[in-house]
Amino acid sequence: KVGFVADAEAITFQSALFSVGNPVEVHLSLEDHDRLLAAADELKDELKGYPGIFDVSDSFFPGKKELQLKLKLPARSLGLTLDDLARQVRHAFYGAEALRLQRDQDEVKVMVLYPESERRSLGYVEEMRIRAPDGSEVPFSQVAEVKMEQGYASIQRAQRLRVIKVTADVDETVANANEVRMDLESRFLPQLRSSYPGLRYSIEGEGKEQKESLADVVRGFGIALFCIYALLAIPFRSFIQPFVVMSAIPFGLVGAAFGHLIMGHNLSLLSLFGIVGLAGVVVNDSLVLIDATNRIRNQGRDAHDAVTRAGALRFRAIILTSLTTFAGLTPMLMERSLQAQFLIPMAISLGFGVLFATGITLLLVPSLYMILEDVHNLLANLKARLALRPTA
Repeated sequence: KVGFVADAEAITFQSALFSVGNPVEVHLSLEDHDRLLAAADELKDELKGYPGIFDVSDSFFPGKKELQLKLKLPARSLGLTLDDLARQVRHAFYGAEALRLQRDQDEVKVMVLYPESERRSLGYVEEMRIRAPDGSEVPFSQVAEVKMEQGYASIQRAQRLRVIKVTADVDETVANANEVRMDLESRFLPQLRSSYPGLRYSIEGEGKEQKESLADVVRGFGIALFCIYALLAIPFRSFIQPFVVMSAIPFGLVGAAFGHLIMGHNLSLLSLFGIVGLAGVVVNDSLVLIDATNRIRNQGRDAHDAVTRAGALRFRAIILTSLTTFAGLTPMLMERSLQAQFLIPMAISLGFGVLFATGITLLLVPSLYMILEDVHNLLANLKARLALRPTA
């Protein structure tokens, strides 16, 4: 609907409710600016070949044509500096303020500069005379040289290096930004660096933020698992039974992955946040079952009878707890408003993880409890045999 915009350097339309940067952003740096531009162009051409990649661009914008002055060796002996030279050229062609006049309520600047007939072309610069600090005047061509070059609209630096940012957007229904970044890092960027010796590159934007956040999530997940284990080991007075209770956690993760597949969502950083919370939720059913089993065993029942009775006793509580948790998250899973979109992956991880882990809890946890009991009996028998062995 906007149509063609004349003389526009760049036009970008962007909207994001939750964003940590560009899906694809690569910073390139090289001392030779021309070769850096060539490397950026090659990277952009490569990105355009990926399906689902659009809005490929870079951060370099060429500036306007400008006069670039350079002092010759004789200028140093006369005491001229590049600042003196640039100032005199500016005054000659742009003007120097001579005085200011007050005209009613306005202030009028009086500028002194060369006549228009002497500032029409670049050749007039070389014909002007430069005043030295001692008051003498010398021809411009004897003390300096001038050329017309294209300048820089802006210079971007990162880690004290001049960089060009190559960015691209990704259509998530066609491509995956993580796969694109991994393919670039493993295949194309090393080839690009070998083609341009001295080239340095780094993955920034969403890729960098995701790596840093993922490291924080993994560290937090490890701390959460340790805290769960400690809180279970104290009341159970056992170092092994907490592992039986926590055995539902990996299967909850599998359920979260299947939930994303069923709902058509990609695993995201918010999905991982939901998985960390899921680790503390899925142990509830296992905890209820093992606690009931221990209570029944304290009444004098054997392990098989205790775990069987506990499963029948706590079946309704386990099922209702899981179903009500999933039912409470269902409205969020079905929500289509824009404000809820970034919370849906977290709800998928929690809802489907709990639902999937429920069946595992009712089947796997009793089996692991009996396996643990068999191991205890085996060790007890072995210890008894060693105790009865006659000594020499």
